[in-house]
Amino acid sequence: MELKDLTEKMHDFVRSKGWYEPDSKRPQTLRNLAISLSLEANEVLEHFQWQGELKDRDELAGELADVTLYLLQLASVSGIDLEQAVLKKLEINASRTWDVESDNSSRPTPGKS
Repeated sequence: MELKDLTEKMHDFVRSKGWYEPDSKRPQTLRNLAISLSLEANEVLEHFQWQGELKDRDELAGELADVTLYLLQLASVSGIDLEQAVLKKLEINASRTWDVESDNSSRPTPGKS
């Protein structure tokens, strides 16, 4: 599924709950979305508090999904093309000089086999 499709599904869900309505008890303002994103990101940390190992992959997946949904919504509501922002940031990061420069070619790249 494409990022734009996920974003539309998220908007459909929020609309179905009435949260975009002016009298909503959960107003979807940029401020509220940013706070919610931060809170959900902190819930990811709870999975590693006082332990080094992941105990429940499904619960972590749910928290990561919450973070992703708020991120998609915050980007969309603020008029930011998230795909373009990520690509631009990757380009900027590729040209950065990092603190530790070493030959990492022997280390596996996450997400690649």
